[in-house]
Formats: sequence, structure tokens, C-alpha cells
Amino acid sequence: MAEGNQSTVTEFILTGFPGLHPEYQDLVSAILFFVYFLTMAGNVTILFIFAMDHSLHKPMYYIILNLCTCDILFSTTTLPKIISKYWFHSGTISFTACFVQMFFVHYLGTVNSYILFLMALDRYLAVCHPLKYPILLNNSTILILSITAWVVAHAGSLMLVIRAYPLPYCASNIINHCYCDHIGITILACTDRAPYGFPAFVFAMVMLLGPLAFIVFSYCCIIIAVLKIANVQGRIKSLSTCSTQLIIISLYYLPRCFVYLASNVGITFSADMRIVIIMMYSLCPPMINPLIYCLRAKQMRESLRKQFKRRAVLKKAHVSAISD
Repeated sequence: MAEGNQSTVTEFILTGFPGLHPEYQDLVSAILFFVYFLTMAGNVTILFIFAMDHSLHKPMYYIILNLCTCDILFSTTTLPKIISKYWFHSGTISFTACFVQMFFVHYLGTVNSYILFLMALDRYLAVCHPLKYPILLNNSTILILSITAWVVAHAGSLMLVIRAYPLPYCASNIINHCYCDHIGITILACTDRAPYGFPAFVFAMVMLLGPLAFIVFSYCCIIIAVLKIANVQGRIKSLSTCSTQLIIISLYYLPRCFVYLASNVGITFSADMRIVIIMMYSLCPPMINPLIYCLRAKQMRESLRKQFKRRAVLKKAHVSAISD
């Protein structure tokens, strides 16, 4: 620990779900492991399909590729530690490792928000400016925008860590959460949190509400453009192309907005309920998203079916060769 930190805390303890009865800890760890397994299996499958089927190399699917990568990294950053807490009774995390986890939690959350912004931009241009879409949003443009999102997201998250790391942590080292985040860590500092908490709150609001404002604007424009289509079938087809993205965006934003709104209108939650809500909106979308891609995106569904048929044919051929 750096001397300037003047801290007696060398490690933090993650409480997980504070009110969880010991007899249910194994069950909770099994559920979390199942969630992690499904998240990894689903998103890796999408990455595999994308790599094998070149017909999917289009702007919309490049955006989904970024979202899958972000979901894999976020789940890997947060879930293994809390699983090990309940499975192996290892709830401690070193001082530095906690800040590293905090950085990736906020960094990947910011990247996710930027990717959803790109998803809304893709549908906005496809529906409202279809003739300009191939020019404005081709694969090269998406590549540049995606790289920009991953690079720019570093700045705010790194600043949160740089400002929080040197604070004196000389009291409790217990974090009432399943992973390290800015609020959970800085609330333990032996100093006034206001100069650090308010900028972090502003950063969170900008990262959440900035892309959300454009998403709301883009879908308002999409609805107006669709209503101008005289053919009912044409309206349904146009809206169906947006359904996948709209479901994914809703899963990410609606629970977060509910939590922020509830805290501002005086609705309070118990510590356990708050953590459950946060874990649900943080970990359920990465697990559910691959299923949404395959059920709602026709080309993705067809590609997955082709891969299964191809593997079935190869397996049958292999068995026939052995029997001969």
C-alpha cells in the first residue's frame, strides 16, 4: 500500500446478500454458477456463429458482436468472485484487486451503454434514412465507432479509480455488495465522500441518460416514420426489424431507471432487495440476450440452424465411415 494512502485496510470483504441464511448459500452459489454458465455458453455460441457465417458480417451483427464481448467480460469480472464466496467461503478480495474490479465494472457498463447507442443509431438510419444507410453505416464505420466506444469509455472509469484509490480507508472494510463498485468502496473512506460521490453520480447519469436520450429520440423518429407507411404489412415489417434491439435496450435501461427514480421519490429498499435488483439488471440481460438474438433475428436463427445441420451431417458421415 502506498504511504500516501495512510490506510490500515489491506483487503475488503464482500458480504454478497447480507440477509441470506447459511443453509441457502450453496443454492445461491449454484444459481449464480448456472447464470454464469448460460451467459458464457450463449454469448460464445453467438461469437462462434458470427465467425463461421460470413453472411452475418453486417453492421447490425457487428454491434451484437460487441455486446456479446462486453457481456462475457462483465459477467467474468463480477460472478466468479461472488460464486467463490458462497461455494468456497472466500469472500475477501485484496485492496488493489477490488479497485481493478471496480474499474472494469464501470468501464464495461459504460461500453455497454455506448453499444446500445450504436444499436439505436443502426435502427434509426435503417428505418428513417434507408437510402443513406449503406453509405453512413457500413462495416468500416461500425468498426471505427466500436473501437471509439471501447477506447473513450476508459477515461471516466479510470478517473473514478484514480480519485478513489488514494483515499484513507481506516475504518470498516466490509462492502455490502456482490462486487466492488464506486459507491461500495468510497462509502468506507474516512473522509467526506461528497467531493468524490457527486462527480461519480454526474458521470453515471451522463453515461446512462446521454445514450438513453438519443435512444428515446431515435425510436420516436422510427415510430413517426413507420406511421407514415400506408401499407399495414409494411409497418409491421419495419417495427419487427427493431424489436430485437428494443427488447435488449429495455432490459438494460428500464430496471436502472426504476432504481434511480425510486431513490429520488422516496421509495426505499432493504439492503438485500437492493442488491438483488442490481444483480438482476446487471446479470440477467447478458444471459438472456443470446436467446433474444436467436429467437428474434431471423438471419441469426437460420445461421444457427445451418450450423446444427452441418454438424449433424458431419457426425453421421463420421459414424458411417467408422462402420464401413
